[in-house]
Amino acid sequence: MTQDQTTAATRVETELFVSKMDCPSEENLIRMALGKVDDVDHIAFDLHTRTVTVLHHGNADALVDVLQPLRLGVELRGSRPAKPASQRTISTLGISKMDCPSEENIIRMALADVDGIQSLNFDLSQRQLHVSHTADVNPILAKLAPLNLGTHLIGSRPDLSQAAPGTDKAGDASEAKTLRLLLAINAVMFVVELVWGLIAQSAGLVADSLDMFADAAVYGLALYAVGRAAALKTRAAHVAGWLQLVLALGALSEVVRRAFFGSEPESALMMGVGAVALVANVACLVLIAKKRDRGAHMKASYIFSANDVIANLGVIAAGALVTWTGSPYPDLIVGTVIAVIVLTGARRILKLK
Repeated sequence: MTQDQTTAATRVETELFVSKMDCPSEENLIRMALGKVDDVDHIAFDLHTRTVTVLHHGNADALVDVLQPLRLGVELRGSRPAKPASQRTISTLGISKMDCPSEENIIRMALADVDGIQSLNFDLSQRQLHVSHTADVNPILAKLAPLNLGTHLIGSRPDLSQAAPGTDKAGDASEAKTLRLLLAINAVMFVVELVWGLIAQSAGLVADSLDMFADAAVYGLALYAVGRAAALKTRAAHVAGWLQLVLALGALSEVVRRAFFGSEPESALMMGVGAVALVANVACLVLIAKKRDRGAHMKASYIFSANDVIANLGVIAAGALVTWTGSPYPDLIVGTVIAVIVLTGARRILKLK
């Protein structure tokens, strides 16, 4: 057996230092980049020490090569043979006081340093948390007890998904349902913002409507990717990124046109329509947050929706400034900022080549 064959057959635990990884956005980018590597089994992040631990088969240098285009300062600290894999278990926890994403984030933070956790699947409507883990469930319960959220163990069962990877019909159906709802919300809001943006002569609303159109296309592409291979999911994310890029340039050209030919934006309409769009995008963000672990296409969708919330707040603020100053420049500025936000989102996705 050759050295390469021996390396490929051995399960390895590799530790990477990522000097510029200091928030969840970089974590998501790294997950997306490593998600396209076939022989990666598990990824664990420690934002405090800026380290990433990867369980995989193959050469550790390949992981570094995949992450280098992100320019996050990736360094290989070392590799060693991984411990034998343990039987995975899914434990269902009832959490009576968990009814919004803020409790979900608190729980994620509390469990971030618990060894053996493979994944967390939150169900806010049922106030339940499904934990896939390899170690005993008691350390998980001990970590959550101080939060006083009414946590209790409902039951545990073997994780049969590890015996038949790639067969997740229930998960795919749930993902498709979420994407259809997201597609409908964004398609409707695209029409609403575009029409009222033209009536209000608001570059900010027009730019935001184009962003909504891009998101509708993103969710349409993601629907195509549901249940397909990881490579197709990544390709769908790349197509969405290019679409974001084109529409951002279109929004910038609209800002330039209005700057030269003039406009009189209606501030009341800007703030009213912006508030409706904000509610719609927050709803989208909550929906997609539950599906971020379904592939690169879903992580891309989450990035886009988070950008949209920021853009909506900018439109509302610009409307208030137009009223206060009597000048159209706040509207032109926010239109430019939204276009730059869209460009940034596109750049982050396209870096995953």
